[in-house]
Amino acid sequence: MEITVLGCWAPYPRAGGACSGYLVQGGGVRLMVEAGNGAFSRLMQHIDHRSLDGVIITHLHRDHYLDLFPMRHAVEGAMRDGSRKRRLPLYLPSWPMEEYYQLKEYGEAFQVFSIEDLTRKITAGGYDVQVLKLGGLTITFAPTRHIIPSYAVSFLESAQFGKSGGAGMGFGKGKDTTDSKLVFSGDTAPAEELVALAAGADLFICEASGLEKDRKALTGIHCTAGQAATMARSANVKKLLLTHFWPEYDIAELKKEAGAIFGSGVDLVVEGKTYKVREW
Repeated sequence: MEITVLGCWAPYPRAGGACSGYLVQGGGVRLMVEAGNGAFSRLMQHIDHRSLDGVIITHLHRDHYLDLFPMRHAVEGAMRDGSRKRRLPLYLPSWPMEEYYQLKEYGEAFQVFSIEDLTRKITAGGYDVQVLKLGGLTITFAPTRHIIPSYAVSFLESAQFGKSGGAGMGFGKGKDTTDSKLVFSGDTAPAEELVALAAGADLFICEASGLEKDRKALTGIHCTAGQAATMARSANVKKLLLTHFWPEYDIAELKKEAGAIFGSGVDLVVEGKTYKVREW
């Protein structure tokens, strides 16, 4: 399994950058996770949009889903000319309702599924999550702490599927006999549910929207770099990547702050870079 960073800025990008967007490839499927402004163009630098198996939106803030609007036209065009055979599955929260139903209206392009309607499960720790199985991936959604309903997402690729190479698609191959686990925080303040979801992850990609000096302004909404590192350490993850950067920061300071807590296994995401979940 691997993840490519399409965009990492919020709530607006630096010049030449893009807002939140990621391409996850593993288990025989290709998924776009977040579609912030500029992310769709970046996606097409890596794959043909017709090969996407679905899009996951963690919450309905515009810097995380705006590019669904141009994507809608691309999908509709591909459906008309026959180069895409089915609508693009779209998984997202059902609230705010106005935004949800606006996207649901684009039924010629998207097959819309609300995260809340996915299979419900109570974890061993007593947390309420939703679960989706696609190909060789088990995808788990855990609610986070944000202004509006938002989810963190765990991607678990079965070792058997990864070893076989995923239906001949050429990614996920290797000799590992253990599952591969990737966790993306979405937008969130520190949360016990997220620590539980991230437990033992090979790669944890966590928002770091500010420095400790800005903690008061972020309380209940976002994480500081230090808080992201504290959660990663509590979850005993192997690697931590920081993302969701305020464009005016010297982001090297975010890495420094997180590194003081988590150690050398922390880095900043780089737009355009692909990370192997178990090898980087």
